[in-house]
Amino acid sequence: MNHTTLPLVFGLRFNSKSGPIPAMTCRLYIDCDLAPGSSVELPADQSHYLHTVMRLGAGDCVILFNGRAGEYSGTIKTLSKQRATIHLQSFSDIDREMPCRVHIVQAACRSEKIDSILQKGTELGAASFHIVRSERSSLKLEGGRLNKRLERWQKIISEAAEQSERTAMPEINWLDKLTDSPATGLCYALHPETDTHWSAEKENIIAAKDITLAIGPEGGWSPRDIELLASLGFKSLTFGPRIMRTETAAPALLAAIQSLIDSQAI
Repeated sequence: MNHTTLPLVFGLRFNSKSGPIPAMTCRLYIDCDLAPGSSVELPADQSHYLHTVMRLGAGDCVILFNGRAGEYSGTIKTLSKQRATIHLQSFSDIDREMPCRVHIVQAACRSEKIDSILQKGTELGAASFHIVRSERSSLKLEGGRLNKRLERWQKIISEAAEQSERTAMPEINWLDKLTDSPATGLCYALHPETDTHWSAEKENIIAAKDITLAIGPEGGWSPRDIELLASLGFKSLTFGPRIMRTETAAPALLAAIQSLIDSQAI
């Protein structure tokens, strides 16, 4: 019989020869100072997650990170549905971030599409997200509604960073005007009506420390949007002959950039 590793079953992986293999250690983001030898009290939602969802208990191992550098290994001291205390034991100065920081300027689109862009973009290594109203954007947020949406978006990003083992936490911003868009490092606007293919920029991309990608809404960038982006220093690029949905573009570009960078490291 071949001794193969089977999928996760009730939180454990099983090897047909040696039996159960411990499941991946639970990993949580917390926005506070962390240090080996200290104890950290988790908020109620994370305590509930450890207690009720993961069914962990005192003595079990967890990993905490604050998005500033590395991650911390610790054990659960106390745990209930509403409260958890973690004793931090060691620090690992590990860096799983891309060598270049990729910033996503995403034209505002339907809420569920933004959710997907933030989740997949975080998993694929984006350094920041800037949701901006464009000429063809229908979504408008302000006041309490904006604050609630930003909280939701931050939660999506945090959970994606936990799952994908990021060591940095992407930032999220809402911009009312396209002219407020950041223009950091190499700046590209995805636009299907240009003749310049993104591969023509690959040498510049490989050498870049920062890249800003501007992606249009469901109806694409308007001519006025392209003019404004050009005035900010954005160069229009096409990703190929097919037209992608707005929620597909950022993940596709991030994966392509990561693959291009990885190919140089081999």
